Amino acid sequence: MMSPHDLSVLVSSVLGLVLAIPSNTCIVMGNLDIIRKKGKLSPSDVIFLGKGIVNILLQCVMSLQGMLYVLCQAFVYATEVCGFMNTLIYFLIYYNFWLTFWLSAHYCTSITNLSYGFFIWLKRIVSNFLSHLLFLTGFGIFNVSVLCFWAANAEITPSSENSTEAYGNRSYFNLSYFVPVTVLGIIFPFSLSLLCLVLTFSFLLRHVWKVKNNDSGSTRPNLQAHVTALRTIFFLLLIFTFFCMFQVGFFLQNSSLVTVWWTLQLLAPLVEAAIIFQASNKLRRIILRRFRTRSWRNTET
Repeated sequence: MMSPHDLSVLVSSVLGLVLAIPSNTCIVMGNLDIIRKKGKLSPSDVIFLGKGIVNILLQCVMSLQGMLYVLCQAFVYATEVCGFMNTLIYFLIYYNFWLTFWLSAHYCTSITNLSYGFFIWLKRIVSNFLSHLLFLTGFGIFNVSVLCFWAANAEITPSSENSTEAYGNRSYFNLSYFVPVTVLGIIFPFSLSLLCLVLTFSFLLRHVWKVKNNDSGSTRPNLQAHVTALRTIFFLLLIFTFFCMFQVGFFLQNSSLVTVWWTLQLLAPLVEAAIIFQASNKLRRIILRRFRTRSWRNTET
Protein backbone atom coordinates (compact mmCIF):
# COMPACT_ATOMS: atom_id res chain seq x y z
CA MET A 1 0.00 0.00 0.00
CA MET A 2 1.26 3.47 -0.90
CA SER A 3 2.38 5.62 2.04
CA PRO A 4 1.08 9.22 2.50
CA HIS A 5 4.55 10.53 1.60
CA ASP A 6 4.64 8.57 -1.66
CA LEU A 7 1.06 9.56 -2.50
CA SER A 8 1.85 13.24 -1.93
CA VAL A 9 4.94 13.06 -4.16
CA LEU A 10 3.04 11.23 -6.90
CA VAL A 11 0.09 13.66 -6.87
CA SER A 12 2.41 16.69 -6.87
CA SER A 13 4.42 15.23 -9.76
CA VAL A 14 1.35 14.66 -11.90
CA LEU A 15 -0.22 17.99 -10.91
CA GLY A 16 2.99 19.80 -11.81
CA LEU A 17 3.05 18.22 -15.26
CA VAL A 18 -0.61 18.99 -15.93
CA LEU A 19 -0.51 22.63 -14.76
CA ALA A 20 3.07 23.89 -14.86
CA ILE A 21 3.98 22.72 -18.36
CA PRO A 22 1.04 24.49 -20.11
CA SER A 23 1.53 27.64 -18.00
CA ASN A 24 5.23 27.97 -18.78
CA THR A 25 4.62 27.01 -22.41
CA CYS A 26 2.25 29.99 -22.62
CA ILE A 27 5.08 32.21 -21.31
CA VAL A 28 7.49 30.89 -23.94
CA MET A 29 4.97 31.16 -26.78
CA GLY A 30 3.92 34.64 -25.66
CA ASN A 31 7.50 35.92 -25.75
CA LEU A 32 8.10 34.28 -29.11
CA ASP A 33 5.00 36.11 -30.36
CA ILE A 34 6.51 39.39 -29.12
CA ILE A 35 9.72 38.60 -31.01
CA ARG A 36 7.73 37.87 -34.17
CA LYS A 37 5.89 41.18 -33.98
CA LYS A 38 8.55 43.54 -32.58
CA GLY A 39 11.78 41.77 -33.49
CA LYS A 40 13.28 41.93 -30.00
CA LEU A 41 12.47 41.56 -26.32
CA SER A 42 12.99 43.86 -23.37
CA PRO A 43 15.48 42.64 -20.72
CA SER A 44 12.67 41.50 -18.42
CA ASP A 45 10.97 39.60 -21.26
CA VAL A 46 14.26 37.88 -22.13
CA ILE A 47 14.55 36.68 -18.53
CA PHE A 48 10.89 35.61 -18.47
CA LEU A 49 11.51 33.59 -21.64
CA GLY A 50 14.54 31.97 -20.00
CA LYS A 51 12.56 31.18 -16.86
CA GLY A 52 9.75 29.65 -18.92
CA ILE A 53 12.15 27.31 -20.73
CA VAL A 54 14.01 26.40 -17.53
CA ASN A 55 10.77 25.74 -15.64
CA ILE A 56 9.48 23.43 -18.39
CA LEU A 57 12.66 21.35 -18.27
CA LEU A 58 12.78 21.45 -14.48
CA GLN A 59 9.17 20.35 -14.09
CA CYS A 60 9.65 17.45 -16.51
CA VAL A 61 12.76 16.16 -14.73
CA MET A 62 11.41 16.67 -11.19
CA SER A 63 8.08 15.03 -12.01
CA LEU A 64 9.84 12.13 -13.68
CA GLN A 65 12.10 11.72 -10.67
CA GLY A 66 9.13 11.91 -8.29
CA MET A 67 7.13 9.28 -10.18
CA LEU A 68 10.15 6.98 -10.48
CA TYR A 69 10.83 7.44 -6.76
CA VAL A 70 7.33 6.22 -5.93
CA LEU A 71 6.94 3.53 -8.59
CA CYS A 72 10.50 2.26 -9.11
CA GLN A 73 12.92 3.27 -6.37
CA ALA A 74 15.57 0.73 -7.38
CA PHE A 75 15.86 2.36 -10.81
CA VAL A 76 15.91 5.97 -9.64
CA TYR A 77 18.60 5.20 -7.04
CA ALA A 78 20.90 3.56 -9.55
CA THR A 79 24.14 5.50 -9.37
CA GLU A 80 24.21 6.71 -12.98
CA VAL A 81 20.49 7.58 -13.16
CA CYS A 82 20.39 9.36 -9.80
CA GLY A 83 23.60 11.24 -10.54
CA PHE A 84 22.35 12.46 -13.93
CA MET A 85 18.92 13.51 -12.67
CA ASN A 86 20.25 15.30 -9.59
CA THR A 87 22.90 17.11 -11.61
CA LEU A 88 20.30 18.31 -14.11
CA ILE A 89 17.79 19.31 -11.42
CA TYR A 90 20.28 21.26 -9.35
CA PHE A 91 21.71 22.95 -12.45
CA LEU A 92 18.24 24.10 -13.52
CA ILE A 93 17.35 25.26 -10.01
CA TYR A 94 20.59 27.18 -9.54
CA TYR A 95 20.33 28.72 -13.00
CA ASN A 96 16.76 29.75 -12.24
CA PHE A 97 17.99 31.49 -9.09
CA TRP A 98 20.57 33.39 -11.12
CA LEU A 99 17.85 34.41 -13.56
CA THR A 100 16.01 35.83 -10.56
CA PHE A 101 19.10 37.88 -9.69
CA TRP A 102 19.45 39.27 -13.21
CA LEU A 103 15.76 40.20 -13.17
CA SER A 104 16.23 41.89 -9.78
CA ALA A 105 19.31 43.72 -11.10
CA HIS A 106 17.37 44.92 -14.14
CA TYR A 107 14.50 46.21 -12.02
CA CYS A 108 16.89 47.82 -9.53
CA THR A 109 18.99 49.66 -12.12
CA SER A 110 15.91 50.73 -14.09
CA ILE A 111 14.01 52.11 -11.10
CA THR A 112 16.62 53.53 -8.74
CA ASN A 113 18.88 55.41 -11.21
CA LEU A 114 21.72 55.22 -8.69
CA SER A 115 24.78 57.25 -9.66
CA TYR A 116 27.37 54.84 -8.24
CA GLY A 117 29.86 53.54 -10.79
CA PHE A 118 29.00 49.90 -10.13
CA PHE A 119 25.28 50.41 -10.77
CA ILE A 120 25.95 52.43 -13.92
CA TRP A 121 28.15 49.60 -15.18
CA LEU A 122 25.57 46.98 -14.16
CA LYS A 123 22.79 48.86 -15.94
CA ARG A 124 24.89 49.12 -19.10
CA ILE A 125 25.76 45.43 -19.29
CA VAL A 126 22.21 44.31 -18.41
CA SER A 127 20.80 46.54 -21.15
CA ASN A 128 23.35 45.68 -23.84
CA PHE A 129 24.74 42.22 -23.06
CA LEU A 130 22.00 40.41 -21.19
CA SER A 131 21.84 37.42 -23.55
CA HIS A 132 25.61 36.97 -23.23
CA LEU A 133 25.37 37.21 -19.44
CA LEU A 134 22.64 34.58 -19.30
CA PHE A 135 24.64 32.22 -21.49
CA LEU A 136 27.84 32.67 -19.46
CA THR A 137 25.93 32.26 -16.20
CA GLY A 138 24.31 29.04 -17.39
CA PHE A 139 27.61 27.71 -18.70
CA GLY A 140 29.38 28.42 -15.40
CA ILE A 141 26.63 26.95 -13.22
CA PHE A 142 26.42 23.85 -15.41
CA ASN A 143 30.15 23.21 -15.13
CA VAL A 144 30.09 23.69 -11.36
CA SER A 145 27.11 21.32 -10.97
CA VAL A 146 28.65 18.64 -13.18
CA LEU A 147 32.04 18.81 -11.46
CA CYS A 148 30.44 18.66 -8.03
CA PHE A 149 28.31 15.59 -8.65
CA TRP A 150 30.98 13.91 -10.77
CA ALA A 151 33.38 14.24 -7.84
CA ALA A 152 30.73 12.85 -5.47
CA ASN A 153 30.07 9.88 -7.76
CA ALA A 154 33.78 9.19 -8.13
CA GLU A 155 33.94 8.27 -4.44
CA ILE A 156 31.44 5.43 -4.86
CA THR A 157 33.13 2.15 -5.69
CA PRO A 158 31.22 -0.30 -7.92
CA SER A 159 31.96 -3.11 -5.49
CA SER A 160 29.94 -1.51 -2.71
CA GLU A 161 27.43 -3.92 -1.28
CA ASN A 162 24.72 -1.27 -1.20
CA SER A 163 25.49 1.30 -3.90
CA THR A 164 22.09 2.92 -3.44
CA GLU A 165 22.73 3.71 0.20
CA ALA A 166 26.30 4.76 -0.53
CA TYR A 167 25.19 7.08 -3.29
CA GLY A 168 22.49 8.69 -1.18
CA ASN A 169 24.78 9.29 1.76
CA ARG A 170 27.74 10.66 -0.24
CA SER A 171 26.04 12.67 -2.94
CA TYR A 172 23.67 14.48 -0.62
CA PHE A 173 25.59 14.81 2.57
CA ASN A 174 29.24 15.27 1.58
CA LEU A 175 29.69 18.87 2.67
CA SER A 176 33.01 19.30 0.84
CA TYR A 177 31.03 19.15 -2.43
CA PHE A 178 27.65 20.43 -1.34
CA VAL A 179 28.66 23.66 0.42
CA PRO A 180 30.61 25.36 -2.43
CA VAL A 181 27.84 24.66 -4.94
CA THR A 182 25.20 25.85 -2.47
CA VAL A 183 27.11 29.11 -1.95
CA LEU A 184 27.45 29.71 -5.69
CA GLY A 185 23.98 28.48 -6.63
CA ILE A 186 21.81 29.73 -3.75
CA ILE A 187 23.46 32.02 -1.19
CA PHE A 188 25.27 34.30 -3.63
CA PRO A 189 22.32 35.00 -6.00
CA PHE A 190 19.92 35.21 -3.05
CA SER A 191 22.07 37.82 -1.29
CA LEU A 192 22.45 39.87 -4.46
CA SER A 193 18.71 39.66 -5.22
CA LEU A 194 17.88 40.67 -1.64
CA LEU A 195 20.25 43.64 -1.94
CA CYS A 196 18.51 44.73 -5.14
CA LEU A 197 15.13 44.40 -3.43
CA VAL A 198 16.21 46.51 -0.44
CA LEU A 199 17.76 49.20 -2.65
CA THR A 200 14.69 49.39 -4.88
CA PHE A 201 12.30 49.50 -1.95
CA SER A 202 14.29 52.19 -0.11
CA PHE A 203 14.53 54.30 -3.28
CA LEU A 204 10.78 54.14 -3.82
CA LEU A 205 10.12 55.04 -0.19
CA ARG A 206 12.37 58.10 -0.46
CA HIS A 207 10.74 59.05 -3.75
CA VAL A 208 7.22 58.79 -2.34
CA TRP A 209 8.26 60.78 0.74
CA LYS A 210 9.76 63.57 -1.39
CA VAL A 211 6.67 63.75 -3.59
CA LYS A 212 4.42 63.86 -0.55
CA ASN A 213 6.38 66.61 1.18
CA ASN A 214 7.04 68.69 -1.96
CA ASP A 215 3.60 68.49 -3.49
CA SER A 216 3.11 71.52 -5.74
CA GLY A 217 -0.26 70.47 -7.06
CA SER A 218 1.09 68.58 -10.05
CA THR A 219 -0.06 65.08 -10.89
CA ARG A 220 1.78 62.46 -8.92
CA PRO A 221 3.66 59.82 -10.91
CA ASN A 222 2.13 56.39 -11.38
CA LEU A 223 4.25 53.91 -9.44
CA GLN A 224 2.20 50.81 -10.30
CA ALA A 225 4.95 49.37 -12.52
CA HIS A 226 7.51 49.87 -9.74
CA VAL A 227 5.25 48.21 -7.18
CA THR A 228 4.73 45.27 -9.54
CA ALA A 229 8.50 44.92 -9.93
CA LEU A 230 8.99 44.90 -6.16
CA ARG A 231 6.21 42.37 -5.70
CA THR A 232 7.75 40.13 -8.37
CA ILE A 233 11.19 40.15 -6.76
CA PHE A 234 9.66 39.51 -3.32
CA PHE A 235 7.66 36.49 -4.49
CA LEU A 236 10.63 35.02 -6.35
CA LEU A 237 12.75 35.39 -3.22
CA LEU A 238 10.06 33.50 -1.30
CA ILE A 239 10.66 30.57 -3.65
CA PHE A 240 14.35 30.89 -2.76
CA THR A 241 13.42 30.61 0.91
CA PHE A 242 11.20 27.57 0.42
CA PHE A 243 13.97 25.75 -1.43
CA CYS A 244 16.44 26.51 1.37
CA MET A 245 13.94 25.16 3.87
CA PHE A 246 13.65 22.01 1.78
CA GLN A 247 17.41 21.55 1.94
CA VAL A 248 17.41 22.01 5.73
CA GLY A 249 14.53 19.56 6.15
CA PHE A 250 16.32 17.03 3.96
CA PHE A 251 19.49 17.24 6.04
CA LEU A 252 17.48 16.84 9.23
CA GLN A 253 15.92 13.65 7.77
CA ASN A 254 12.49 14.70 9.04
CA SER A 255 9.99 12.77 6.93
CA SER A 256 7.17 15.29 7.45
CA LEU A 257 9.35 18.24 6.45
CA VAL A 258 10.74 16.38 3.47
CA THR A 259 7.21 15.62 2.25
CA VAL A 260 6.05 19.23 2.60
CA TRP A 261 9.11 20.85 1.05
CA TRP A 262 9.39 18.28 -1.72
CA THR A 263 5.76 18.96 -2.64
CA LEU A 264 6.42 22.71 -2.68
CA GLN A 265 9.51 22.19 -4.82
CA LEU A 266 7.55 20.11 -7.33
CA LEU A 267 4.97 22.92 -7.63
CA ALA A 268 7.55 25.75 -7.76
CA PRO A 269 7.56 26.03 -11.60
CA LEU A 270 3.78 26.52 -11.52
CA VAL A 271 4.08 29.22 -8.86
CA GLU A 272 6.81 30.97 -10.86
CA ALA A 273 4.58 30.97 -13.94
CA ALA A 274 1.85 32.72 -11.92
CA ILE A 275 4.38 35.29 -10.67
CA ILE A 276 5.55 35.99 -14.23
CA PHE A 277 1.98 36.44 -15.46
CA GLN A 278 1.23 39.00 -12.76
CA ALA A 279 4.46 40.84 -13.62
CA SER A 280 3.94 41.13 -17.39
CA ASN A 281 0.93 42.92 -18.83
CA LYS A 282 2.07 42.02 -22.36
CA LEU A 283 2.00 38.30 -21.65
CA ARG A 284 -1.43 38.52 -20.05
CA ARG A 285 -2.83 40.40 -23.05
CA ILE A 286 -1.33 37.90 -25.51
CA ILE A 287 -2.64 34.86 -23.64
CA LEU A 288 -6.11 36.36 -23.15
CA ARG A 289 -6.29 37.32 -26.83
CA ARG A 290 -5.34 33.78 -27.86
CA PHE A 291 -7.92 32.20 -25.59
CA ARG A 292 -10.61 34.59 -26.84
CA THR A 293 -9.69 33.83 -30.45
CA ARG A 294 -9.78 30.10 -29.82
CA SER A 295 -13.12 30.28 -27.99
CA TRP A 296 -14.55 32.40 -30.81
CA ARG A 297 -13.41 29.85 -33.39
CA ASN A 298 -14.94 27.03 -31.38
CA THR A 299 -18.21 28.94 -31.20
CA GLU A 300 -18.21 29.51 -34.96
CA THR A 301 -17.63 25.86 -35.69
